[in-house]
Amino acid sequence: MKSACYCAALDDSVGGGAPGGGGSAPRTAAELISDPAALERRRAAHEAALQRIAADPVREATRQAARASSFLGTAKSRLLPASMPFRFFGAAMGFHLLFWLLLLLDPGAATGFAGGLGAPLAALHSLTLGTLTMTAIGASLQLLPVATRQSIGSTRWIVLLWWLYLPSLLLLLAGMGWPQTRWMAAGAVGVTLALLLYAALLARNLMGARGMPVVLVHGWLALAALLALLLAALAMVGGYSGWPPLLDRARALPLHVAWAGYGFMVMLIMGFSAILVPMFALSPPPPTRRALIAAALGALALVLLPLAVGEGAWPGWWVLACALALIGFVIHVMQMRHCLQSGMRKDLGSSFVLVRLGWALIAASLACALLQALGGALPALPLAWLPPTTAVLLLLLGLLSVLTGVLSRILPFLASMHAPTGKRGRPVPSALTAAGPQRWHAWAHPIACALLLLASWSGQAWLMALAALAGASGAVAFILFYRHAWRRMQPVAPPSG
Repeated sequence: MKSACYCAALDDSVGGGAPGGGGSAPRTAAELISDPAALERRRAAHEAALQRIAADPVREATRQAARASSFLGTAKSRLLPASMPFRFFGAAMGFHLLFWLLLLLDPGAATGFAGGLGAPLAALHSLTLGTLTMTAIGASLQLLPVATRQSIGSTRWIVLLWWLYLPSLLLLLAGMGWPQTRWMAAGAVGVTLALLLYAALLARNLMGARGMPVVLVHGWLALAALLALLLAALAMVGGYSGWPPLLDRARALPLHVAWAGYGFMVMLIMGFSAILVPMFALSPPPPTRRALIAAALGALALVLLPLAVGEGAWPGWWVLACALALIGFVIHVMQMRHCLQSGMRKDLGSSFVLVRLGWALIAASLACALLQALGGALPALPLAWLPPTTAVLLLLLGLLSVLTGVLSRILPFLASMHAPTGKRGRPVPSALTAAGPQRWHAWAHPIACALLLLASWSGQAWLMALAALAGASGAVAFILFYRHAWRRMQPVAPPSG
């Protein structure tokens, strides 16, 4: 932007004459270039103007708003058809409701769940593969072309991805919950193929991107974690289906959980937060160097994980991996908090209350994982309560809080970009936001997660049932929020006759 302002200053007819600018004829760009002294005066005047803007909060805020408007104003040409990201987001909300309903189906089994086939396992994967991964797919396929300013290309592969992933996931969940190992194996193969196709689309977007080093680094790390977690997942499905063992279950399970939760989802969240948080807060982007340091710490933690699993592994590897991941994520959260504090928009509503809660509780889950790792190195510590706490904090109070909070902002924004222009121009995102359902979800979601955490500690099935009811009501409210944005985005049919 600075260079653009300077080039525009060359053609400005004000103050282009002799020193002092008093009464002389305007100078053209060619005359200025041929006169080095005049060009240097113009450059110094421009630098002084930028310093005055930076020193004036009102002018600096206007400048940041102009930068955001410039970015958003060119985004429409790189948007997917509305039906493509919205179908992934809509499916994610449907699987969110299914998660709570499956817990309500058998709250006693869900309370004491420690693995094995059944409704709790289907509920867990309805959340991870259904809600979290569907949201990640829709967001990344839409936001990467916008952020990196590249064309979206053909959409036929995204359509194929949808029709391969959704039926395969439904078959996988049916096989887990029924249980039917053949259904589960067939669904797992279909889901794996679909996610490999998604990995290829993600890699294509990352390879075609220019600039945005923070987004690119986190994107590549998330992609590597996705491929690794698929290998571990196939190893566990193979254990139920009698396939040749790729990894034994004792090694595959912790790697699958860590690579899925912290490797794939957390890395995507960290990368896209570097775009979305400054955009929504109207603030400068976070410093690139610190963001890359946080990514490097997280990458090192993921690389150390295979050394920490298996019989005879040194427990200190888990401790080191958890400590590195925690430090990296805390650096990321501190950067995001600075963006929110320095931005023009100070009040981002209940959506960012959930986002802040999610950040804090992902960090808390890493702290719990660190304590659990210390329990492996120091067996005297009474830490039997940590594994369910870590899972609930990461998957529900952490990842789901961040994703639903961000979706509360993304959905109205995308809807406003796709909505037809009326007499007063394109509708603003706030006009496409259903405030009532959004507020209800913002209350119901943390209540449900807190009840679920209490149920996992106490082993009380009635607390799990209450958690499922509260969560289902919040999921229904979020579906209504989505429906409102979708319906308001559609063009109004002209009256007949």
